[in-house]
Amino acid sequence: MGSPLSHYFIYTGHNSYLTGNQLSSGCSERPIVKALLDGVRVIELDLWPNAAKDEVEVLHGRTWTSPVELNKCLDAIKEHAFATSPYPVILTLEDHLTPDLQAKVAKMLKDTFGDMLYISESESMAEFPSPDDLKGKIIISTKPPKEYLQTKSGKEEEAAADRAEDGVWGEEISDDKATDRQMSEQDSGKYGAEEAEEEPLDGEAEKKARQGADNEYKRLIAIQLTRRKHDMDQDLKVDPEKVTRLSLGEKAYEKAIVSHGAHIIRFTQRNLLRIFPRSTRITSSNYNPLMGWGYGVQMVAANMQGHGRKLWLTQGMFRANGGCGYVKKPDILMNSDPDKLFDPRADLPVKTRLKVTVYMGDGWRFDFRKTHFDKCSPPDFYARVGIAGVAADTRMEQTRVMMDSWIPTWDHEFEFPLAAPELALLRVEVHESDNHQKDDFGGQTCLPVWELRPGIRSVRLCDHKGQPLRSVKLLMRFEFFPSSSSK
Repeated sequence: MGSPLSHYFIYTGHNSYLTGNQLSSGCSERPIVKALLDGVRVIELDLWPNAAKDEVEVLHGRTWTSPVELNKCLDAIKEHAFATSPYPVILTLEDHLTPDLQAKVAKMLKDTFGDMLYISESESMAEFPSPDDLKGKIIISTKPPKEYLQTKSGKEEEAAADRAEDGVWGEEISDDKATDRQMSEQDSGKYGAEEAEEEPLDGEAEKKARQGADNEYKRLIAIQLTRRKHDMDQDLKVDPEKVTRLSLGEKAYEKAIVSHGAHIIRFTQRNLLRIFPRSTRITSSNYNPLMGWGYGVQMVAANMQGHGRKLWLTQGMFRANGGCGYVKKPDILMNSDPDKLFDPRADLPVKTRLKVTVYMGDGWRFDFRKTHFDKCSPPDFYARVGIAGVAADTRMEQTRVMMDSWIPTWDHEFEFPLAAPELALLRVEVHESDNHQKDDFGGQTCLPVWELRPGIRSVRLCDHKGQPLRSVKLLMRFEFFPSSSSK
């Protein structure tokens, strides 16, 4: 944990205060507490003036979400920030405040966090400190003071198309080759804004922003967010004397990985990059986080209330390294040789082979009602096992259906050739087959391949929210073989 922050994937939340959907749910400190207890290390707060323009509220702006007081959120962060992990919590602020309210926020931050607040000795850093250096610290990250002029209205958000969820577990994970083809066929145009933090200032707003440029609020911003130029060559330009953080919306990022994939990897070797879900994801669904991790993106922001397969991957990634919220990026992403830069979309050679055997499962009879799956007979379970990773590794297979058994015995072997095991997650799901309706969900887990221990293991499954089921476990075996080995 002694390398610069830019060398780590960081467990990152998006709109951390929301209790439900992006449009009309309530705002509360409770989701923040839960995220911190689950190991999340990046908390996002959207700051807006109240109706009287004399206090600060936290809410998803210009929607019908009900606000929560900022001081409640800050108190919750102080109390729970280090309950699960000693490593730093980064507080990203989307600031829509006037200079006088920014001053009020600065006082609240200092009064609440005191010595826990990390304050950089200079306005710019040549290199980020390490998680070890920042143990027990709260770090503020946002743009230098400015006013935000507008954001999408609630009606515009409501009218936007949202990707549908497939039951409680969400759509299947793709290798994203289709996305690459689709984006490469589109006119590249400008890498436009998706949220208010990316909108340009007019002359009057710039003048007002300068009024608060040298205030205490600015002094507390330890990791400055670079204002985008909407020119990807300029946005991803690496300054050898200064590190920074850049924020990209999901849509702009999808374009960037097609045209500037190598630039992103070089940028993230020194700087921080955060990508956030597009605003049309009204239901708080998520995107495939491996699109970010495969290019070294540290902060792949996830809606923690958006349960489903995409969030399961995020939860799986951050089971690594003891669940502390920081996972060291593999060496393949830190190689700066221009002739050897990693390309997650390439046809990569196989490095190793993982054999997974699913012997049996048990525990559903203790955690579920007798009639939960089938009213008149025992359940018909099958297991799905696969890999989420780079395009060359992504696949999913399944066992046969074991009819009428609360203790299914599959004895099924799977073999997965892996080109980038350093970025691979083992996916395990159990479903109950239903010929007449949608198959029922029976549990899931995602495990970092690089932390799997060879041998026979008892693997605990989780519910669709990622919480461990009390009794449900699978008996499995993991074996690794050289790339030249065959089944």
